[in-house]
Amino acid sequence: MLTDASQPEAPSVRMAPLTRNQIRGFWASWGGWTLAGMDSFIYALVLVPSLRDLLPRSGIAATRGNIGYYGGLLFALFLIGWGLAFLWGPVGDKFGRVRTLMLTVVWYSVFTFLSALVTNVWQLAALRLLAGIGIGGEWAMGGTFVAEEWPENRRRAGAGYMHTGYYVGIFLAALANYVVGTHFGHNAWRVMFAVGGLPALVLAWVRHGVTEPERWRQKANVVRTWQVWRPFAVLFSGVWRRRTILNSLFMLASISGLWAGTVYVPAAVTALAEAAGRAGPQAAQLASRATMLVAFATILGCLAMPWLAERLGRRGALASYFTLMMVFIVLTFAKVFYIGPAALPWFFVCLFFLGLGGANFAIYTLWLPEQYPTECRASAFAFCTSFARFGGAGITFLVGAGVQHFGSLGIPVALTSIAFAIGLLLLPFGAETRGQSLPA
Repeated sequence: MLTDASQPEAPSVRMAPLTRNQIRGFWASWGGWTLAGMDSFIYALVLVPSLRDLLPRSGIAATRGNIGYYGGLLFALFLIGWGLAFLWGPVGDKFGRVRTLMLTVVWYSVFTFLSALVTNVWQLAALRLLAGIGIGGEWAMGGTFVAEEWPENRRRAGAGYMHTGYYVGIFLAALANYVVGTHFGHNAWRVMFAVGGLPALVLAWVRHGVTEPERWRQKANVVRTWQVWRPFAVLFSGVWRRRTILNSLFMLASISGLWAGTVYVPAAVTALAEAAGRAGPQAAQLASRATMLVAFATILGCLAMPWLAERLGRRGALASYFTLMMVFIVLTFAKVFYIGPAALPWFFVCLFFLGLGGANFAIYTLWLPEQYPTECRASAFAFCTSFARFGGAGITFLVGAGVQHFGSLGIPVALTSIAFAIGLLLLPFGAETRGQSLPA
């Protein structure tokens, strides 16, 4: 139960140390989410060089329009895979958060590593779809574990800390690309996929000895007797139906703007660098620096999230991030991108604010577990964060088609800001959970 700040015992409660299980379980969740972020963004970083290599091998000309079109198609397939990750939810509710967490990490690591061995674009497409299934499940299991295992008075901070992992992973992917792109030349994109698939082996050590949250163990005997699909029936019954639909729509707004928008940052920086006469390794290094800047800003946004969520409420905090994304996607891609060779410095300034707005995903790590009971919490988290990605896949594909049509990614990406405008209109209808304890 939340402790009133005016009560004299509050300081001692806040200073209570975390248990070994809470610490190791957090690092397992954080590490898995870090590797998921690294995996997710590797393709964004190597999109151009990988398609330049694979499209001709697949009988397709590697024109700028085709790279944009097939790049959008592969992003869309990745999001479809992530959408299918809602299937992990009932598994986590029935068999435990920790077991399912590690299974998701192994899943996406294997398919990322295999991406280094592909010989045509269709093989890469299939493997990105399969990797997406694992990545989406990791967030749901890790976020649910931290919410249930950490003390109530630390749970908000734990959600913010846990979500920084994804953007630390993006930073590491950019750093790896900076080094790999400099030293491996034409095959750098293959090395990047191999690098993305290997580190998950480290998590086997972190996972050792971590037990399931007490909240889940109290319900385990009952939940294990359920049919595996029963948690989904709970999500769409009574009061939970409205919440589930609205949370999925909020997530759709986030996905449309982030995956169909800022995921094109490396490609945009590469295009601007080449227009300024800085091609090859120089362009790869600039794209990596841009990605690291976005990741750094998003980490700051994640760390600010618990304070904002308490000061403004969950809906108010999400509205702040949505507004940042809406404004700066338009400014960055509809205006600055078209300045010309002099655009790069201003583009980097805008990227910092896009990064801050990108922390809107951290709100869900805190907010979703607060809205559902233990017996269907993992399913709710997995469904709301994954199912909306089917819609995001369609929008991402449209962005890729728009790039092919316009011969430029600026305007198509700028249009994704509409998703955040719609999200802002829907937010007043969401459930406000500020000041409430995690449901039993």
